[in-house]
Amino acid sequence: MTGRVAGKMAMVTGAAQGLGAAHSALLAQEGARVLCTDINGAGAEETAAAINSACGAGTAFGMQHDVTDPSAWETAVDAARQEIGGLNVLVNNAGIGVPGNIEQCDFDDWKRCFSINVDSIFHGCQKALPLMREHAPGSIINISSIAGLIASDTMPAYNASKAAVWMLSKSIALHCAKKQMQIRCNSVHPTFVDTPILDGTAKSSGLDKDVLMEKLARQIPLKFVGEPNDIANAVLYLASDESRFMTGAELKLDGGISAM
Repeated sequence: MTGRVAGKMAMVTGAAQGLGAAHSALLAQEGARVLCTDINGAGAEETAAAINSACGAGTAFGMQHDVTDPSAWETAVDAARQEIGGLNVLVNNAGIGVPGNIEQCDFDDWKRCFSINVDSIFHGCQKALPLMREHAPGSIINISSIAGLIASDTMPAYNASKAAVWMLSKSIALHCAKKQMQIRCNSVHPTFVDTPILDGTAKSSGLDKDVLMEKLARQIPLKFVGEPNDIANAVLYLASDESRFMTGAELKLDGGISAM
């Protein structure tokens, strides 16, 4: 342990699997105490148990958390206060994608996509900032997507919601700076990453997982699909005081796609 976030108190949403589990584990390895939350409460608790096994009892705590529910955010913030001693790192990682182009996308799916991807950050930051101010300096890290910067004809709901995350992050950053809260806010924009989401993509497309990975890699200038820790390392940097002069920025982790 190098302790790059030693003493930090972090909440990670969507922590039951994939990127959220990776963020939680790496932050804990580098010295933070972590509250792992997810709509899948059992999965969040499993992530926390794995962290505690590796890093020591009491390092992590897991709980069920519906990020679309403001009252659930109040409960989660209170849990951060009680279980990990406060809060100065908030990783808004929970998110979904929905299928359908502009003619096919169901409006209920559209609203659900925005509720989970965007409304959750609105509610989370409103509820968490008072506690984060008590433990400043702090960092809010919002997981957007390269799809929030580069559009596709097949995913209007995902494109629009992740673009909203990008701009919302800037507004939050400017507010916190204006109020001299010593709390920064940045967005992270990954491209394809090898998480359980790709397993579902392979199944729905009727492709073998290896075939899908090769197909996705061909779209990336670096010619490989990212691993969860490729994104978690960026989250670690933004959570640490190493990034103390970075706010209102977008960090692209896209293997060069946006440079084309």
